Amino acid sequence: MLKYNLMHPSPSEERRRHKKKRLVQSPNSYFMDVKCIGCYRITTIFSHAHTVVACPGCTTILCTPGGGKCKLTARHEQKP
Repeated sequence: MLKYNLMHPSPSEERRRHKKKRLVQSPNSYFMDVKCIGCYRITTIFSHAHTVVACPGCTTILCTPGGGKCKLTARHEQKP
């Protein structure tokens, strides 16, 4: 007998699986809206960006690449 149900895995277990081996395939990446504190402009950023993303209004750095997901800097607000 199995210790866990294959048809109804827990959400934490489902997140750990590879994106193509989940019950419903879904990507690990996403887009997020980040608001700059300096000029209050909203910029859309890809979660796995490979380049430094700067604010188009005041050229403040919003995120830096970090070997997978990009690292957000302290001078921003993320919209849900």
